Amino acid sequence: MAEPISMGQSRTIQTRLVLPPDTNHMNSIFGGKVLAYIDEIAAITSMKHAKSAVVTASIDSVDFVSPAHIGDVLELECVVTSTGRSSMEVYVRVISRNLLTGEQKLTTESFVTMVAVDENGKPVPVPGVFPETEAEKRLFDSGPARREHRKAKRLMPH
Repeated sequence: MAEPISMGQSRTIQTRLVLPPDTNHMNSIFGGKVLAYIDEIAAITSMKHAKSAVVTASIDSVDFVSPAHIGDVLELECVVTSTGRSSMEVYVRVISRNLLTGEQKLTTESFVTMVAVDENGKPVPVPGVFPETEAEKRLFDSGPARREHRKAKRLMPH
């Protein structure tokens, strides 16, 4: 098994401009557009960590905290927060920033589970992860509780 990797090594940051085609009748970005950005950065981040192809297993939680509007910039930051044998939990934070006023606010937070796969789509092992900063430690330490919540959810009858 590979040596654990620091959370910072997988950190990925993207910046996106909110344009009119990305928005709804309220001039705020479509939630589905934000979800697409989240899925993309989660894939990039987990590929950096696993050094392999990945697939999205689940979008575990998405909290839309505040809207972003036309002309705002979205700053997405993502990091691998915990790992299983072949799975990686990644945390994505989206901040919106009005470049004219300087106002910034939390727009969206999400946890996504990605799975590393080989060229045949079969799961492959991933290295562990370890935190370095206080914020990373909080995410890392709360990972087992989120994992248990995901397991319990899978066992619930539909």
